Amino acid sequence: MEEKQEENTDSAPAEAGKAETKRAHRSQKIGVVFSDKMQKTVVVRVDRLVLHTRYRRYVRRTSKFMAHDELGATVGDKVRIVETRPLSARKRWRVLEIVQKAAK
Repeated sequence: MEEKQEENTDSAPAEAGKAETKRAHRSQKIGVVFSDKMQKTVVVRVDRLVLHTRYRRYVRRTSKFMAHDELGATVGDKVRIVETRPLSARKRWRVLEIVQKAAK
């Protein structure tokens, strides 16, 4: 019996170590591919509507993200990007999936 209790206590720290290595929730955004002139990198334009503080009208704000692309997205494709580790000086996102291909 005592041996089993020792085994259980040894496995508890191992499980706690697994909980610490669990990856945090990574931010995802959906945008349109703006440029694909680089190798394995695309520039994704993400539009969002923001309420103007004074005029109470919605204003469109645009952000551009450089994303690593292994899937071969082209200009005009709607893609889902996910936050990742720094891949280069300006690239911190990765193309997760192509949501909709561009109309040709």
